[in-house]
Amino acid sequence: MGKTVFITGGSRGIGACAVYEFARLGYSVAFTYFKSKEKAEEIEKDTGACGIYCDVSKSEDIKKAIKIATDKHGKIDILINNAGIDEFALLTDITDEMWHNMIDTNLSSAFYASREVLPQMISQKNGVIINVSSMWGQVGASCEAHYSVSKAGMIGLTKALAKEVGPSNIRVNCVCPGVIDTDMNKHLSNDDLEQLKSDTPLGKIGKTEDVVNTLVYLSEDKSSFITGQILGVNGGYII
Repeated sequence: MGKTVFITGGSRGIGACAVYEFARLGYSVAFTYFKSKEKAEEIEKDTGACGIYCDVSKSEDIKKAIKIATDKHGKIDILINNAGIDEFALLTDITDEMWHNMIDTNLSSAFYASREVLPQMISQKNGVIINVSSMWGQVGASCEAHYSVSKAGMIGLTKALAKEVGPSNIRVNCVCPGVIDTDMNKHLSNDDLEQLKSDTPLGKIGKTEDVVNTLVYLSEDKSSFITGQILGVNGGYII
């Protein structure tokens, strides 16, 4: 039986690119979607992957989604916690609802999904968990306090969990993308993009493939001695 990868937030951006690439490489793929049903159905048709409706901010939804994927494929070998939202606001304008929605969607979801897959991974003495954070989780972003906190939390979760489950031969790593050409950054003006390019040593905006190639590497046996690491895919923006 081949390996199965479960990707949260797989209907757009980095997640969608990951679904296509893992499917191309021969993995069995299951992914979650929330609002993008039509896009998810298109991806299913293109790749043969299993799209599952899921509000990742709710633990019961994640539990159901992972059960569907496990029933279909028998097991989950690789979990990629990718689902996330962003939002710009002064800290004094962030409401309780905005705060909890951000933390629950970006951070709690990674906790819920990891908790759900770990018993099986521990039993089989093998598994990979990859958390998709952000460079702003490493250094913080002005007017994105709640987003920065949620992504910084993923880094802390990665380090703690890597120590906890390493003895069971489960690797946990974190990827921190920089500015990537996705819908999440469509609001940026051309001037903003040019400034970001000039601030990036490699002088360009990243592609989803840049991040996904890193996810694939961390999923495979060639990275078998790498765990607890925070890997920036940011063109040198943060060094």
